[in-house]
Order: sequence, then structure tokens, then C-alpha cells
Amino acid sequence: MNIFRLTGDLSHLAAIIILLLKIWKSRSCAGISGKSQLLFALVFTTRYLDLFTSFISLYNTSMKLIYIACSYATVYLIYMKFKATYDGNHDTFRVEFLIVPVGGLSFLVNHDFSPLEILWTFSIYLESVAILPQLFMISKTGEAETITTHYLFFLGLYRALYLVNWIWRYYFEGFFDLIAVVAGVVQTVLYCDFFYLYVTKVLKGKKLSLPAKRKLNILDVQPCSTITAVEMGGLISSTSYYSSSFK
Repeated sequence: MNIFRLTGDLSHLAAIIILLLKIWKSRSCAGISGKSQLLFALVFTTRYLDLFTSFISLYNTSMKLIYIACSYATVYLIYMKFKATYDGNHDTFRVEFLIVPVGGLSFLVNHDFSPLEILWTFSIYLESVAILPQLFMISKTGEAETITTHYLFFLGLYRALYLVNWIWRYYFEGFFDLIAVVAGVVQTVLYCDFFYLYVTKVLKGKKLSLPAKRKLNILDVQPCSTITAVEMGGLISSTSYYSSSFK
């Protein structure tokens, strides 16, 4: 395992812990998209079904279990324990516009037409757009708590580090998974505008707030993600499934 993958995993774990601590300490899930968290729970569930079929390493298995447990813990806190603080009026992104195209694409473009492989591919595609409900929620409210922006920053940093990890593995291990790479690029691109606001505002001690002209419209987001998924299908060719990667 190279340093970029390890730091990417740690960044991902940091993001999850930050979110859980934010909800637990404030006793509130205000500003958090429950729909994004449901999508992430679905991502980890469909990706890590190989826990029942193979063992790679203690680290690999431990991280998979942690991601699954934390994702469902977050969903529980949002929809049950602190349900009264959940802002459903602003969490209105229609996730069917993500799940249906992603599901169809995973059947059409995958490494191997088998149940586990299709579900793994589905999780890769879905993760690339699972943050959209959260970003859309921020665009509707026009602002985000500082702790929420830290969560998003580490989540985006994790994916950016994984891009470097894939470059490293291509040059030093000869490994290249076009499905994971293209989906990772899409996911990182979605964070670019947020990264700019994070550096120019949050790191300078200011609250992240969006001027009216920067607020997103649902019509601007959904077709873009769908078109990207279709374009991804044209780029990806069948390769052997690399079962040892849990990302």
C-alpha cells in the first residue's frame, strides 16, 4: 500500500468521524443531507459484499466494517435519534435521478457480468455522485456550518488522494482500472468549486456562504451527472476485476 492510498483512507475516515462528532456533540443534524448519507450507506453495502466471500487483510476487512457501521450510524442519527433537527425542507434532491441512471450504467458497463461485480460497479458509479444532495442542500440554504465544510473538505481530499494513488499504481504496479478512475475524476470535479470556497473563506476564518449568483439549480446538477455517466460508459472497456481493492 502506498502513502497516497493510506492518507486517502485516513482522510475518508476523518471525514466520517467529523460528521458523527458534529451530529452527536451538537445533538443536531441541521445542514446535513440525509439523502447523501443514505446514498453512502448504499455505496458501502453494495461494495463490500465480498466480506462474505473473501479475506484480503485485517486492515482491508477492518476498514470495510468501519465504513459500513459508521454510514448506518449516521443514517440512524439523522432519521431517528435527532430526527426533529433534520432539515427535510431543504434536502429535496431527487435521488432517483442518480440511482436509476447509475443502476442502468452498472449493468451496461462493468468488468464482468456477475452479481457481485455489477453491485461493485454500481457502488463506484454511485459514490461519484452521492455528494450531490449535500451540495444541492448547501446551494439552497446558501451557507454551511464550518464543521460541515471540514467534513466535505476531507471527503473531497480523500478522493483527490486516490487519484494520485491510481497514478502511482499505474506507473509502479502497472495497475489501471478505468471504471474507478473515471468515476473518481467525476467525483473530484464535483468538489472543485467547494474547494475554492473552502480555501478562500473557511481557512480565513469566514463562514461559507454563497452569493445568489453561485447558488445551484437542480436542473444544472442532474443532467450534468447523467450525461457524465453516459460519457463514462463510452470510455470504459472490460478489464479483469481487481478484487483486492476495497475502493
